[in-house]
Amino acid sequence: MELADLLNPQAIRVIGSIKSKKRLFHEIAEIGGASWGIDPALAFDALQERESLGTTGVGNGVALPHARIDGLEHVCGVFLRLEHTLDYGSVDRAPVDLVFALFAPQEAGVEHLTALALVSRMLRDSALCSKLRANGDADKLFTILTAHPDTKAA
Repeated sequence: MELADLLNPQAIRVIGSIKSKKRLFHEIAEIGGASWGIDPALAFDALQERESLGTTGVGNGVALPHARIDGLEHVCGVFLRLEHTLDYGSVDRAPVDLVFALFAPQEAGVEHLTALALVSRMLRDSALCSKLRANGDADKLFTILTAHPDTKAA
């Protein structure tokens, strides 16, 4: 699995201001609908349900919301760079400005976990996160993400 399999340029956005996690999930769901054909209502509900189990804010300004959706054929992602940080309730209590959301088929076991591990490993790279934070163009963000040396799952 490669990051380019999970992401397309239409699924990347730079967002000026999001005031709540609920609004963020709405935005992710809408982008998932526009770029992957996911039903936004299902996506939003699935993200909310998963988040109710525990925060997906992994620290250092990064959040990895994820959910399983009936009817999906493969794991797909949405990446957002927030221009203004959001209080997300992360494990380190730091606000979030980089969000990589994943949607997986309901029955995707290993594929979902592999995708989460790939994205998590990449976004632990502080140099990569600095590059992402320094760029405000979605096409450049796509290039940065897909050109990173760790874009392939182990």
